Amino acid sequence: MIRSMPRSLGYRIGYALFVILFYLFLFAPLIVISVLAFNDSQFVSLPWNGFTLDWFFANGPDRIGLFHDPELLRSLWISIETGLIVAALSLVVGTMGAFLFVQERFCCKEPLYFLAIAPLVIPGVILGISILLTATMVGDWVEKSTGIDLEFLRPSFWLVVLGQFSFIATFVLLVVISRLKKFDHTLEEAAMDLGANRWTVIRRITIPFLMPALIGSFVVAFLMSFGNFNTTLFLVGSDATLPIELYTQIRDGSTPVLNAVSFLLIVFTSSLALLYLLLSKKE
Repeated sequence: MIRSMPRSLGYRIGYALFVILFYLFLFAPLIVISVLAFNDSQFVSLPWNGFTLDWFFANGPDRIGLFHDPELLRSLWISIETGLIVAALSLVVGTMGAFLFVQERFCCKEPLYFLAIAPLVIPGVILGISILLTATMVGDWVEKSTGIDLEFLRPSFWLVVLGQFSFIATFVLLVVISRLKKFDHTLEEAAMDLGANRWTVIRRITIPFLMPALIGSFVVAFLMSFGNFNTTLFLVGSDATLPIELYTQIRDGSTPVLNAVSFLLIVFTSSLALLYLLLSKKE
């Protein structure tokens, strides 16, 4: 419908109902789990039995809160550590790849670009299985040939980092490329005409121009790594990330402490997403 045309009452009511139902579908589960994080009940469900902070701070025989659960805290730290490493590696490699792909004279540019973005369209389950089988095969071959056991090729922390990095770096690549396409390269030429070398031009002109995209892509890369489940499930070893630990506890029988974890994750990820939106708006 053309926006300037009069809208009927039925259209306005239908549009309003659609918007309400759409956002209710999106946010109702998050609101429910956030409320239940403070419910004074032994079960992960209604009815409401009163307000409590036990699922965050309790350390008694009957209830163990989030901040006194060593397994959850350990998995939380592993997820943060994994996310920071993956985001940093993806930022460096993705930015370098973006500089390469924006070059006009670049041999085999199109097929290499297709290969670079392929991990984004491959399902995470397939990606995780393929990385696991490849790493295991290479590790077995190296051990049989040299007698050296490469532990990072077994399900482990570093294999999770490698698996997540394989597709998250592609996201950073696309973000930085889109930013570089808006860059006026005459600024670099002018700086070099004034005596600046290539490194000085990149450090003083190009990187400041890319900074909003770099910060935003780092934040989103961290969030993608922090919440990844499909790929991580096949690559994780004894160092379980938080999504894997939550899945294990829910499978074995959950307690309301998982609501508390979910509430903190909602607040944490929403804050980072808001930061990214603010950076994008500033840009």
